[in-house]
Amino acid sequence: MELRHLEHFVAVAEEGHFTRAAQRLIISQSGLSASIRTLERELGAALFHRNTRQVSLTEAGRALLAESRRALASVEAAREAVAAVNGLLRGTVRIGAEQCLGAVDVPGLLARFRSAHAGVEVRLDQAGSARLLDDVRAGVLDLAFVPVVAPPPDGVELVPLGAEAMVLLCRPDHRLAGRAGVALSRLNGTAFVDFQEEWGARQLADAAFAAAGLDRRVTMEVNDVHTLLDLVGHGLGVALVPEHVSRKRAAQGLEVLAIEDALPRWAVCVALPAAHRRGIAVDRLLDLLES
Repeated sequence: MELRHLEHFVAVAEEGHFTRAAQRLIISQSGLSASIRTLERELGAALFHRNTRQVSLTEAGRALLAESRRALASVEAAREAVAAVNGLLRGTVRIGAEQCLGAVDVPGLLARFRSAHAGVEVRLDQAGSARLLDDVRAGVLDLAFVPVVAPPPDGVELVPLGAEAMVLLCRPDHRLAGRAGVALSRLNGTAFVDFQEEWGARQLADAAFAAAGLDRRVTMEVNDVHTLLDLVGHGLGVALVPEHVSRKRAAQGLEVLAIEDALPRWAVCVALPAAHRRGIAVDRLLDLLES
């Protein structure tokens, strides 16, 4: 089994199409097809279901995809290690982050890293914590900055960065305004504005209400912080958010209420794969994070 066969396989799996994968790899489609057939013969299993429009992974293909990504990541890490010995840090570092974490300034960190290591390409993927953790486990991402809402998947390590309380935001004319704090029981049935279900803040809020046996009515779902604050500001619901969100400019004028119940804190971590899968570039980024 050759590395190029695994590279070709991963490209087809990610693109879902032989033509697009061939364009991405800058090889002929016939050459790509031949490479995949060679891999399938060697493994003794079909890796793709093929039709005229797209291809999809077989069960054997799904099993191979995760291992192929890990193998390719290990090879890239080895190349980076040799380059580092020669005084050159090269390669690509793939980072994931949920929006508006508070405990880490992701743009500032990436800017410092690129200034220190101009030869490394930095890629950023912003998504909900559930997908980011899966991508770290699968080797799609080298690391991710995420809130902690559940135990991490096997093969993923969480390193704490900071924690803060969750608070409630509402308009000054809301029935709860003027209070220093509020119990979850008083929010039973209240209309909420919240993030989509894969976001960490949403998962924390849903879990807290479920544990208390209370109904939480989410009437509006968004995928960015500023839209959430705008909707609360227009009186379309309340929002349960990490405390640092209440200090944003767009939150000025909103009421901030402490939660009187013992809620889990908003805890932010960096999610890392097993140590043997980390490249030199990831270690350098972690050095900057610690400093």
